[in-house]
Amino acid sequence: MKVIAVDYGSARTGVAVSDATGTIARPLGVVERAGGEAGLNRLVELIRAEEAERVVVGLPLTLRGERGAQAQETETFVEALRAAVDVPVESFDERFTTRLAQTHGPGPDDARAAAHLLSSYLEWSSAGRE
Repeated sequence: MKVIAVDYGSARTGVAVSDATGTIARPLGVVERAGGEAGLNRLVELIRAEEAERVVVGLPLTLRGERGAQAQETETFVEALRAAVDVPVESFDERFTTRLAQTHGPGPDDARAAAHLLSSYLEWSSAGRE
C-alpha cells in the first residue's frame, strides 16, 4: 500500500512517500502554507499524483504525550485534509522526527522529518499486521 506522510507546519509542511509495497520511505518535498486553501490544494494534488492509498499526518504531542496548541492546530488541518481527499487520513505520534531529520539525510528538514515519520508508521503498521 502506498502511503504519504505529512509533517504539518503552519509555514512549511514536509511530505514523504512510500514505495508501492509500503516498506521504504523517501522525502518528496515541501508544501508552503498547507493549512491555507492554495497549500491544501497543492497537497491534495501530490496525494492524487502519487496515487496514495493512505495519508498519515504527524501529531506533535508533548513529551508527556499531551495535546498542546500545535497538536490542536494539526488536528484541525487533519479534518480539512480528510474533507479534501478520498483516502483515509490518520494522525500518528511524531515526537522526535524533526530532531532526527535535522541530523540525518539529504533534502529539506521538513521533508526528511516526514520521511522519518513515515518510516516509523510503516514499521508500526507492519508489526501490527503480523
